[in-house]
Amino acid sequence: SEGRRGWGLALPEFREVLVVPNTSKRDVEPASSLNERLGLSFSNIHLLTRAFTHRSYANEHGGEVEDNERLEFLGDAVLDFIVGEWAFNRFPEMPEGDLTKIRSSLVRNERLAVFSRRLELGSALRLGRGEKSSGGHLRNNLLGSAFEALIGALYLDSGLESVKRFMKPLLEWMSPTILDELHDPKSQLQEITQSQKLGTPHYLVILTSGPDHARIYEVEVEVAGEIKGRGTGSSKSAAEQSAARDALDKLDVV
Repeated sequence: SEGRRGWGLALPEFREVLVVPNTSKRDVEPASSLNERLGLSFSNIHLLTRAFTHRSYANEHGGEVEDNERLEFLGDAVLDFIVGEWAFNRFPEMPEGDLTKIRSSLVRNERLAVFSRRLELGSALRLGRGEKSSGGHLRNNLLGSAFEALIGALYLDSGLESVKRFMKPLLEWMSPTILDELHDPKSQLQEITQSQKLGTPHYLVILTSGPDHARIYEVEVEVAGEIKGRGTGSSKSAAEQSAARDALDKLDVV
């Protein structure tokens, strides 16, 4: 199909970008430098500059420059499609429910921030004085939003196939982690609690027993102030997984 052929167009420069360091000495890496470093070949360099212009910077310049929020909106939609198509073609035997989990995990802000750090995009963020002084270029929400804006700008400048070529090495790099998380009880529980606006589960060791060489840990998992599961294991991690599985069993998820 046309979609499958599209995924075969992986350009070498998009693979190399994952290991190219940013050696810029400037406070803010200019868009022209970023364009070259990432091998993006933007024809409209001002569009790339806008993708890294935070609202705080635009506000300080009296409306003379545009911020990246509209590009962020567009990039969010493009990412949903690109990641969904990649997952569909990459895992042909996977059921719809698992594909949905993979897509959701890959496009959430925290994951996009990981991609931004991988590509050292924080160096190109144009921030207002307050955001800059408080380390805004290191925060997940700004990095994830900037990544979305970059995708939106790349789509407008070069089209869908260029976005696919740019994203494919990042998605392949993250693929083993995503598959490990797919059936991981702690990840599943957190996905459910966050989707229901219940926050992140908290794990507490309530009992440790046995000799040093054969410790047994008992853990409770708390969600929104309520104990939802309990488990034991030979390590804290194993006990937490057991407690998460217990909570999922009670929710009839696994």
